Amino acid sequence: MKAGKPELLVPAGSVEEAVSFINAGASAVLVGEDKYGMRLPGECSLEDIRKIAEFAHSREAKVYVSVSNLISNDLLEGLDVYLQEVQQAGADAVQFGDPAVLRTARKVAPGLALHWNAEMTSTNYATANYWGSKGASRVVLARELNMDEITGMMPHLQVEAEVQVHGMTNIYHSKRALVASYMTHQGRPVEGDLGKERGLFLIEAERQEEKYPIYEDVNGTHIMSSDDICILEDLHLLLEAGVDSFKIESLLKPAAYTIAVIKAYRQAINLFAADPENYAFQDSWMDGIRRLQDPERELSFGFYYKEQVY
Repeated sequence: MKAGKPELLVPAGSVEEAVSFINAGASAVLVGEDKYGMRLPGECSLEDIRKIAEFAHSREAKVYVSVSNLISNDLLEGLDVYLQEVQQAGADAVQFGDPAVLRTARKVAPGLALHWNAEMTSTNYATANYWGSKGASRVVLARELNMDEITGMMPHLQVEAEVQVHGMTNIYHSKRALVASYMTHQGRPVEGDLGKERGLFLIEAERQEEKYPIYEDVNGTHIMSSDDICILEDLHLLLEAGVDSFKIESLLKPAAYTIAVIKAYRQAINLFAADPENYAFQDSWMDGIRRLQDPERELSFGFYYKEQVY
């Protein structure tokens, strides 16, 4: 078990959200813009990032910028300037999946830490350590890994590990505008954008009780899980294993809900750090979350206790 408290990381969609999340107990926020990042709760300009960094650093918190998009030739042209500006704005690190981001950042923004986030392909310690040898300081572990795989990986990692502990997950992404194309094919008008605020769902004919949120933006179509991960009850297993960073996903959630989740996990982390031997989960920690939980979305363990078929 590592000394000190693990990080509590939360994506923020605005300066106001970042401030409120840090005040609630987050020790890091993930921000960015749709051009370079994907599936963020909102867009933050470089000036926003500067303001967030100033506030975060005054509270000993960190700011990470998502550069996890699929990098095209067009995006490459401005990537070096963007990374330089992100570093100048005070960001502590960038999340990346494309090696082009790592190569460019090491060249033009060496002050930025690099967090490798390859979505569902970050499934073993050897590959994570490979990216560590290339300059990454952290791996964002795949959400499809189960508890034994995560805890068993920790002794072999030569980089920090980040895992998602709460919220919805992305289950499908396409660069194409699938919903708009489908509606056009049906002869239905596509009125307004089909973004996060539209509240669209995908429903399977066989399981009509489950709703999968779906939205489109400049990066294509995103389909999200029908339930929310909640590992608070067994957080101690990840704490004991020495996981460095716990992510609470705030996408498509009201700020009040995310704040309630942050407070619950912060309480658990603090109590474990204060007295690991006598730590015990208390069901009352869930009260604030349950009061605000969407009744149509179940709280589940995700893949922590079941195997994913790849």
